[in-house]
Parts: sequence; C-alpha cells; structure tokens
Amino acid sequence: MNVDHEIYNIVDANDCIIGQATRKHIHENKLLHRSAHILVFNSKKELFLQKRALCKDESPGLWDTSSAGHVDAGESYDECAHRELFEELGVKAVLQPFIKVAACQETHGEHIQAYTCVTEDAILINPEEISEGVFFALPKIQKDISMKPAQYTSSFKLLFSQILISENTLLNESKH
Repeated sequence: MNVDHEIYNIVDANDCIIGQATRKHIHENKLLHRSAHILVFNSKKELFLQKRALCKDESPGLWDTSSAGHVDAGESYDECAHRELFEELGVKAVLQPFIKVAACQETHGEHIQAYTCVTEDAILINPEEISEGVFFALPKIQKDISMKPAQYTSSFKLLFSQILISENTLLNESKH
C-alpha cells in the first residue's frame, strides 16, 4: 500500500479519536495517533529485535521492537498488533497486553499499546520492513543500549525500560 494513502485516526492526549487523516498529513503536522508494538520472546526469555530497513522514513537502520505499526482508521490496537506481527514476522501468536504508553516526544506523538508473546515458531522477516532480526538476552540489550543508545529507536528504549521494571518486579516477587 502506498503510505501516502494510509488513513489513521487522529487522537487527543487521552487517546480519544478526534478525526482522520493520511499518514503523511499526520506526520507532517505532528498530530497524535496510535501504534501497536509487539515484543516477541522465545522460551529462553530472549527478546527478538528487528533492525529497521534503511528505506524506512522513520528511524532507518535502528534496532526496534520485534514488530510495530500504525493503527489504521477503523482498526483496534489488538487487530493492528496481530496484523503487524504476521506482516512483518510471519508469526501468529497469542498476544498479552503489556503496557500502554501515552503519546510523547519519545514515541513521536504515538499512543502505544505494547503486547508480548512467546513463540518458538520460525520468524520470517519481511525484507521491505526489516533488514535483520535476532533474539537477544535482556542483559545484552541493556548493556548495548547503555553503550550505543543511538542505535535504538526512542520508543523501543522507552518500552525496554518498562520490560526491565517488570522483570525486576517478577524477580523480587519470586524471592518471597
């Protein structure tokens, strides 16, 4: 689909729909809109990261969440998440809501609904969207972000900080 013809909902600070416009109009005018991000884990608790294709107009060549995309007008966050997961990685999985992040500078004006899933299915990356993808241990990602933060998208760094918080919470709860 031609990105100039993609239609998204324009939303307010509370994520309520206030209109619709093309992707181009929304981005050029920095209007708030929606996206879904999916964090794909394997059974070893490693996180799959994608490196965005160099042809992408936003954050080309940067490491990002496993899969992500804009929510189309008339589409729910859940529908978008399943669609993007299949379009980008060729995976169908049960998605668990993880965290909702309000639109901010780090998310480029997107309200983000993030999901997690665990799969051992083969990942087939879409080369039009992704240049490469790899499963990484969380401590390796954390170290790499601290040493080379410019190699990661701002929205992924924001979501990854929430993964670490939830991991630490789970670890502390299991000690009691």
